[in-house]
Parts: sequence; C-alpha cells; structure tokens
Amino acid sequence: MDGVAHEVEIMVLRSVPDGDERDKDIANAIIYAVDNGAKVINMSFGKGHSPAKEAVDKAIKYAEDNSVLLIASAGNASINIDKIKQFPNRHYTTSGLSGEAKNWVFVGASDRVKGLELPASFSNYGQKNVDIFAPGVRIYSTFPENEYSELDGTSMAAPVVSGVAALVLNYYPDLTAVQLKDVLIESATDFGKTKVVVPTEKDVKKKTKFKKLSNTGGVVNAYEALKYAE
Repeated sequence: MDGVAHEVEIMVLRSVPDGDERDKDIANAIIYAVDNGAKVINMSFGKGHSPAKEAVDKAIKYAEDNSVLLIASAGNASINIDKIKQFPNRHYTTSGLSGEAKNWVFVGASDRVKGLELPASFSNYGQKNVDIFAPGVRIYSTFPENEYSELDGTSMAAPVVSGVAALVLNYYPDLTAVQLKDVLIESATDFGKTKVVVPTEKDVKKKTKFKKLSNTGGVVNAYEALKYAE
C-alpha cells in the first residue's frame, strides 16, 4: 500500500477503545502528540456529546498555541453537523475560551465519481463546519491480522488530508498550522457548482449543489496544494 506522503514519521496513539472515546483520553492524546513533536494530528473519532469538553478545549487550544494542525473526520451518520453537533469540534465553549480554533479541519468523505454521487452516502456534511472533502470510499488500507482491505468512512478521508498536509510540510517546513490549513482549503478542487445527492440514512434523494455540503465546495488536491504552498 502506498500512502500520500513518504518522508514522514507516524506517531500512533490509540486513545479510543471499543465504543465512544472518553474526553480525557482525547485531551491527553492531543497534548502528548504536541509535546512529542507532532505537526499534524489526524483524528478519526467523534460522538454526539462531550461531558468533559473543557479538557478537550484546553488540549485543542494547546495545539493551536503550538501551531499544530488538527484534522478530524466529520463522521459517518449522514447528518448535517451544522444542525446536529459532533464532538470534538473547533468551537470553544468552556470557561476562559471563546471563538473557534483556527488550526482545525473537518473532513467529509467523497466517492470516486464526479457527478450526483460525489459525496459518500454515509458522510456527515455541513456548509459551516465541514471544511473539505477527500476520498473515503473503497480505500485500500491495513486491516487486523496482517491483512489489507478496502474500507469506507470519513476515517479514511481524514488521513488523506493529513497525508497531503504532511507532504506539503515536508517541502515547506516553516509553514504555520494556520498557513497549512489555508493551503489545503485554497488549493482544493472546486466542485461547488456540481449537483449532488445529499447524504442521508433515509430513502430520500434530495439534491443540492456540492458547495452546500462544506465551506469550500472542494475536494483535497495534493498537486495543487504544493503549487499553492510555493
């Protein structure tokens, strides 16, 4: 299997057991990664509640203060996360913090086609909260017991964006997290005017323009990201 970025080191942190992650574990994992030199943190988890959000907010702010980019999967429930909250997220809502983390990227999953089925049928979306889409359908990847398999999910899409971010940093290591996010967003392939089927768990074929599903209407593009960074 060939990944997006070759000349990178990967720090593997398992912070989620079976079931939903605990906020304290997520916060500790982010802090540990920052303290041990991570520049891009890929986060493949999410849930509909956050009992200890203050701890997570502090960890996200710690990453922001240390110029570490946080890239998170938007989720696989076919919901609009502008209306139904997904945690963790970029919004600071706890004591002493306000506004949004500028180092946060929410990633939806795109399919292999460019027409109506461009957004993966399972992907969460949101014109305000989802930043970019990336391939997340039939992604060939590692699997337990020394196997490989084709997998679907925004947890496959987020690592694509993380890989592109790592690739760009490999050539332009002085970029800040905010600049790196800007590179990813501004260089995305624009499918904003493409009419697509809105992801839904129900047997409903509602259509809209792709730009209504994220704030860029774009799909990550490694080649264009490198050109934009230059």
